[in-house]
Amino acid sequence: MATIIPIETPSLGDRSYLAHDGTVALVVDPQRDIDRVLAVAGEAGVRITHVFETHIHNDYLTGGLALAKRTGASYFVNADDDVSFERTPIRDGDTLEVGTSMLVRAISTPGHTYTHLSYALTVNDAPLAVFTGGSLLFGATGRPDLLGEEHTHDLVHLQYASAQRLAAELPDQTEVMPTHGFGSFCAASQSDATESTIGSEKQSNPVLTESEEDYVQELLDGLGAYPAYYAHMAPANSAGPTSPDFSPPTLADPQQLRSRIAAGEWVVDLRNRTAFAAGHAPGTLNFGLDGAFVTYLGWLIEWGTPLTLLGETAEDVATAQRELVRIGIDRLAAAATGGPERWYDGELGSFERATFADLSQVRHHREVVVLDVRRRDEFESARIEGAVNIPIHELPRRLAEVPAGEVWVHCAGGYRASVGASFLAAAGRHLVAIDDTFDNAEPAGLHLVGHDSEEKG
Repeated sequence: MATIIPIETPSLGDRSYLAHDGTVALVVDPQRDIDRVLAVAGEAGVRITHVFETHIHNDYLTGGLALAKRTGASYFVNADDDVSFERTPIRDGDTLEVGTSMLVRAISTPGHTYTHLSYALTVNDAPLAVFTGGSLLFGATGRPDLLGEEHTHDLVHLQYASAQRLAAELPDQTEVMPTHGFGSFCAASQSDATESTIGSEKQSNPVLTESEEDYVQELLDGLGAYPAYYAHMAPANSAGPTSPDFSPPTLADPQQLRSRIAAGEWVVDLRNRTAFAAGHAPGTLNFGLDGAFVTYLGWLIEWGTPLTLLGETAEDVATAQRELVRIGIDRLAAAATGGPERWYDGELGSFERATFADLSQVRHHREVVVLDVRRRDEFESARIEGAVNIPIHELPRRLAEVPAGEVWVHCAGGYRASVGASFLAAAGRHLVAIDDTFDNAEPAGLHLVGHDSEEKG
């Protein structure tokens, strides 16, 4: 028997895996904070002997090299990947015995990257699972455009062929174990599924149910923006990330926080958007830990900008620090804990929160600017008539383009709107943050236009 344990990283939409036979274990695509992997192995009472990478990752820094060094495990990376560290090269068709009952076979599955590998796991000669990385996902595939537009055409066709190969070579009962697809922007689309098999994917996944032409066109039409920090991940992964440093940052007092804000550094309030709107240190930015904190902070920040975190507790700061090291933001400039009264010795900033129903009523009485910070594809699909679209990942450098007047900022659910509101507040704008789901906009009486809502009242 063998046991496969997924190790979830919901903030990035990824999974790593530890598979063991009760004595030894293999690990696939570990995140950088390897203490989580070591804890799982310790609880199972097993020794990690093999670490596998499906590909050079674009959405996080790997912990593979550090884990292999820590445990003495062999570290398997595609022989064709240009890396600057020692690894055990592996190629399509290579098989490896792990323990006395597990056998791993490498399968070339290009598409997400050119050198992508999947790993089929058999136990006592019985097929059990395939670790598919960014190839075959639940109801989707990994996106093919992360290496640049000039490679997308070739990669999307390779992705189709790779999925077809997996479906042809592996039995229907084989469990599919992807790394991406749980909210990661590395996935071309998203699914709510939490488990699947090759047989299930044959019935439901467009890459296995549609023609190549239809799959390619549908996938390419659905691709949207992805986080800017992705550009830094592959080079860092090719260089071999070290173990993260989780030592607490230097504590900052109100005067130091003022100085950092004045110098153009980022001082980030980790509280939820309700608390931030009610009262915050002027000039601070709101990326709450209750949402996609690391994705959006990593997307918006200019790489290398000094970063200070404000959390209600030291645990909040430590949680954020763990999230940040996963994308290579290793050292914080400073931190402070408590609340805004401890972070600022003057009058606190605040702004109103409202619903789409409130916006509908206000528009009957006065003209306001409606700022939609959703992605462009979301905006084009359905939008409030007259709204201005500046996607949240573009807003910091486009603040001057926000029309004059009272600004009502919204997104799809409230998180991105609060991020945007904090930038607007720091710029001195009069604003209202809509803390509501976009599904409520039309029932509230707001006229929607767009591909999915033409002429809806």
